[in-house]
Amino acid sequence: MAVKIRLRRMGAKKAPFYRVVVADSRFPRDGRFIEEIGTYDPTKEPAVVAIDAEKAKAWIANGAQPTDTVKVLLKKNNII
Repeated sequence: MAVKIRLRRMGAKKAPFYRVVVADSRFPRDGRFIEEIGTYDPTKEPAVVAIDAEKAKAWIANGAQPTDTVKVLLKKNNII
């Protein structure tokens, strides 16, 4: 099972809000997921990022691969 840490889009049209989730790569973007580990709101100035560092590090240690966007968010928050 290929596990990814990725963004799940929420919110209204033209007002995105994202949840950072751990999901099987075969499931759709907004479909089933294993665990929610944080949120990301790009509409605020500056963007609001809240990620549980312990859960993120644990999932990465277990082999979960973050997507490119999530990797940037994790680096900005000094998680990886």
